[in-house]
Amino acid sequence: MPQDYEQFISNIYQKTGINLALYKEAQMKRRLTSLYQKKGYSSFKEFFQALDKDKQLMNEFLDRMTINVSEFYRNAKRWEVLDQSIIPELLSKNTTLKTWSAACSTGEEPFTLSMVLSKHMPLSKIQILATDIDENVLAKAKRGVYSERSLNEAPKEMVKKFFQQDGSYYTVGDEIKKTVTFKKQNLLADHYGGPFDLIVCRNVLIYFTEEAKESIYQKFSAALRPGGILFVGSTEQIFNPGTYNFETADTFFYRKK
Repeated sequence: MPQDYEQFISNIYQKTGINLALYKEAQMKRRLTSLYQKKGYSSFKEFFQALDKDKQLMNEFLDRMTINVSEFYRNAKRWEVLDQSIIPELLSKNTTLKTWSAACSTGEEPFTLSMVLSKHMPLSKIQILATDIDENVLAKAKRGVYSERSLNEAPKEMVKKFFQQDGSYYTVGDEIKKTVTFKKQNLLADHYGGPFDLIVCRNVLIYFTEEAKESIYQKFSAALRPGGILFVGSTEQIFNPGTYNFETADTFFYRKK
């Protein structure tokens, strides 16, 4: 069995450029085993042969691999800190901000970021890069249609201002959509670009090995301008920020020195 999984890792890497060895093995193996069993396969070998031929199955595999759970204003208190403390600090140095929502999933995070920024500047000045490895979720993000549940933590005035309601679904208005550019990107392999004033990457790195995580933090640091901020998820506190040339700006916010 271990050999079967190792071969699967190698095949997937050759086909997609995604290195599953950089994800926590027990979690990933469990998730993918349940997917291939549900589809009627009995080994990773069989599963890869099917993936190789079936684009839809490959998309489902990518979905399962990346766990796309997201909602607007997730952990709302942290977005308040961003709004009231971090953004004013960044704007005191630059009038325009270059921002990146990394591993943006189905778009709730970059659209939340846009709404928060809209309190500080005209929408025409907001430009957010939003990236993810999964083309399925990027397609959903571009459509911008969400269930009521995903808006639970969003302030009522923002929902009223920036969404059109249709039954129990809500569509993001075009003026917010225009502020976000969606793009496919593999955080573990692709170039990061920059320099950014603000990088938001939340509730993603928990799935990676320590080595992969360290590499990503180093690359985030390199992609930020001095004084720029990295905003991480509530399970992703960096206990040794100095290693990456960061200092703690607030809980889950790290400033590049």
